[in-house]
Amino acid sequence: MRVTVILFFLLAGMEGCRMQQEKKEEIPQEEKSMEGQKEIYLAGGCFWGTEHFMKQIRGVESTRAGYANSSLEKPTYQQVCSGRTGAAEAVQVVYDPEKVGLPLLLELYFKTIDPTSLNRQGNDRGTQYRTGIYYTDVSDRPVIETALNVLSLKYDRPLVVEAGPLINFYPAEGYHQDYLEKNPGGYCHIDPVLFQQARDANRLADVPEAVEKRVFSRPGDAVLKERLTPLQYAVTQMNATETPFRNAYWDENREGIYVDITTGEPLFVSTDKFESGCGWPSFSKPIRPDVIEERSDASHGMRRTEVRSKTGNAHLGHVFTDGPQERGGLRYCINSASLRFIPKDEMEKEGYGEYLSFLGGRN
Repeated sequence: MRVTVILFFLLAGMEGCRMQQEKKEEIPQEEKSMEGQKEIYLAGGCFWGTEHFMKQIRGVESTRAGYANSSLEKPTYQQVCSGRTGAAEAVQVVYDPEKVGLPLLLELYFKTIDPTSLNRQGNDRGTQYRTGIYYTDVSDRPVIETALNVLSLKYDRPLVVEAGPLINFYPAEGYHQDYLEKNPGGYCHIDPVLFQQARDANRLADVPEAVEKRVFSRPGDAVLKERLTPLQYAVTQMNATETPFRNAYWDENREGIYVDITTGEPLFVSTDKFESGCGWPSFSKPIRPDVIEERSDASHGMRRTEVRSKTGNAHLGHVFTDGPQERGGLRYCINSASLRFIPKDEMEKEGYGEYLSFLGGRN
């Protein structure tokens, strides 16, 4: 098994730094009640984007940009940019564990970084832009280690995400706080499409209780070979791709849900389907973020993001960032052979009546 590389505060030379002209503002370090709340500190490159991304997630109570694990007490932005403090631009994330768990927070955070890039995210270079996860509760350590080990399986190169206890954290100057809210057109290394994903990622409060409790499972390989057609097996189990414009659902326009052909678990909804012209079914988002898994895919000389069903581990297709902006900007390009379509008027009979609520009121 590939071993995740966890760095502990490397002091490589700084290659560049954003320069700011604004006057430093003092941030009062008020003691806030943490009763019923938890916190985690995340370094993901420029903290402007990381803070804005994390605060979109339901269950995140507050965020604050600052400098983590500095060798200098109360460093200024200019001192951190010098690379001599050892500090990382980081974000304090205070969250309600009843609404969002640390595993989901980390899963979303990983979407915003290149975990194999050392001391660089986007156009920003320097040790202060390294990636890192810092905890104040030692019980978070195994959760973080597990998340990193799972993440490492998606990459051919070792991870360079720093992980360890928080030594110190100094709030950044006032002009850094909520920067992208104050400056909507300001610099950000994170793809804006991801902000919508963050907003959609944890809407389980809107999901019927019966849906949350529904359990699906993956059959064994022998059963799959018996149940699936040769094309369905090749696509879902061997990452094959079916022919465009010559598949079952590329031009399907009826209301209903699309379920994983291997497990029966609902994956997509007709209200999120749109005509993209690619010849395969295209969706703006999955029915719920927790039913799919995204992996880096460098096959065929391309760099793409593969989409798989989380429960069935079936290859579904790929996700691209050329979808309709009014729907969030994503295009989930999915093989029909990975899906089974259930029309709305047959959902009750097929045992999916509790999913009818997904066909109405979705943005």
